[in-house]
Amino acid sequence: MKSRLISFVLGETTKAKKGKEVTSSPTLKSAPHYFEATVPQQFIVSQDKITIRDREGTLTLKTYQPDALLAEASFEFDDIFSEDTDSFREEVLAYCKEILKKKGVKDLDAFSEEYSIYTVSDYEGDPEQFLKYKDKIAGLLKSEKLALDPLEIEYTLSAQLKYAKNDLVVVDWDGAFIFDPDADFASTIELLELANYQLLQYRLLDSELDKRIRHVAEIFEKMPEKKRVLFGRKDLQEALRTVIRIRATSLFEFHNLEREIKLIGDWYSARLYELAAKKFKFEEWRSEIKEKLDNMEEVYSVVSERFSLSPERLEMIGWFVLLFGWGVIMIFDLWVAFFK
Repeated sequence: MKSRLISFVLGETTKAKKGKEVTSSPTLKSAPHYFEATVPQQFIVSQDKITIRDREGTLTLKTYQPDALLAEASFEFDDIFSEDTDSFREEVLAYCKEILKKKGVKDLDAFSEEYSIYTVSDYEGDPEQFLKYKDKIAGLLKSEKLALDPLEIEYTLSAQLKYAKNDLVVVDWDGAFIFDPDADFASTIELLELANYQLLQYRLLDSELDKRIRHVAEIFEKMPEKKRVLFGRKDLQEALRTVIRIRATSLFEFHNLEREIKLIGDWYSARLYELAAKKFKFEEWRSEIKEKLDNMEEVYSVVSERFSLSPERLEMIGWFVLLFGWGVIMIFDLWVAFFK
């Protein structure tokens, strides 16, 4: 049996170097012919040997264009189920975060994704043989040092995908276990990294929407009341244009995220990504973002209705001006009749 730990941290950067395009290794599992041409592509910036606790490994820096940087560290293990695996994982993740900080990635505490993948290969028989370590597997997947309840362990291990007779993938929020006797891991690791990238994009867009909604509210709060009710005022027109521009940009970003998910095709790739999406609560993130986009549209509708003049209001004002004019003329006629 061979085992390996792959831990990575993903963060946002101002401008990611493109590097060398990652070419997916041949896989024994089926995948759509258009998969590589549609999903966000990885690029390798650098690959270096590193040492942690006298254990040699490899650090690979990857990017998702245009603004995401991923630090991936990989180490071989004699026994991935050993007691020191979890503490070693923590050191590896801390090392990856330090590398990203040096590369200019900011807000790692607020906006970053940390994930660990444990692989097991070169074994004979079914992967279920390793479920004798199920308490250890569940603890590693949840980054939990406490002994888990048996029901929690069973729930954690239930999020699994078995494609061939002798392979198995178990996915959770903080990590995944991949069992494959032929070490056919590359495409699965890439998909799990893509799912983390997608989660990061959702979180960033959600936070950006909060800022944009606050910005729109501040525009109208700072606008003097007398300027709000005047039709055609430059301040009001610019504010409404800002709302339209912000919502259009947000919708474009959101639909791009949706498109990338839908273009992951059928068979193994889609089933694995669906499993990860469920664990990462993509549907909840989509609902939250859609609600904020709807709120932004409602703000625009309310502002347009309250602070600009509809044709009906223009007609009322016209009649008011006309009546006022007739009143002035009548007063003038009376003045002429009595005083001239």
